[in-house]
Amino acid sequence: MAIIKIPRSVIPACDVEDIKKFEEIVQETAGIEKIGAYKIGFELALNYGLPKIVKTAKKFSDKPVIYDHQKAGTDIPDTGKNFARVCKKAKLDAAILFPQAGPETEKAWITALKEAGIAVIVGGEMTHKGYLETENGYILSEGPKRMYENAVLLGVNDFVVPGNKPEKILFYKGFLESKGAEPVLYSPGLVAQGGKISDSAKAAGKTWHAIVGRALYEAPDIKKAALELVKEI
Repeated sequence: MAIIKIPRSVIPACDVEDIKKFEEIVQETAGIEKIGAYKIGFELALNYGLPKIVKTAKKFSDKPVIYDHQKAGTDIPDTGKNFARVCKKAKLDAAILFPQAGPETEKAWITALKEAGIAVIVGGEMTHKGYLETENGYILSEGPKRMYENAVLLGVNDFVVPGNKPEKILFYKGFLESKGAEPVLYSPGLVAQGGKISDSAKAAGKTWHAIVGRALYEAPDIKKAALELVKEI
């Protein structure tokens, strides 16, 4: 089943430190149809606990809550069950993995989340410079392709691709389709990190969700900013 019921949307990346600010983001955007979900990060989770954050969101909206541990899937295989147990207890809808620790961890963590009833979104390439070896980073240039391909083999259909690199969105979309997936793509790296929503939307195809953080939660009028952003998808 699709995590988000509409083919295109904007997902607020709620990387804020204060629960009141998070509550404001949800309240201001819950009534906007093309706000597809809420992505929460480690700061809210560690400050307040995942159950409280999810409960706060669900007070105002029935949209999915996605947890981005920044980055989950980088430990040993055995701890996947622990992570899945925490996500299930918090009543999360989905979790994002960046399985940089290798295929055994990727398999174990995806399997654990699925068994816990948590939808899985897998990322491979990130948005910042210095990530891949071609930019003096630590990750082999073929690494993201392997992360994505193994996820497809494990039944994953939702993937994070870098929104500030439209050419990479197009490439990974074609790659995933060649492996038999009908990919649903999610893209951070937009607006504040230089990516244009319209450019990335064109590259991504029909099922794509724009993940937007600072351009939304730092706006003087969050609802107005959200309404402007959804026009671009």
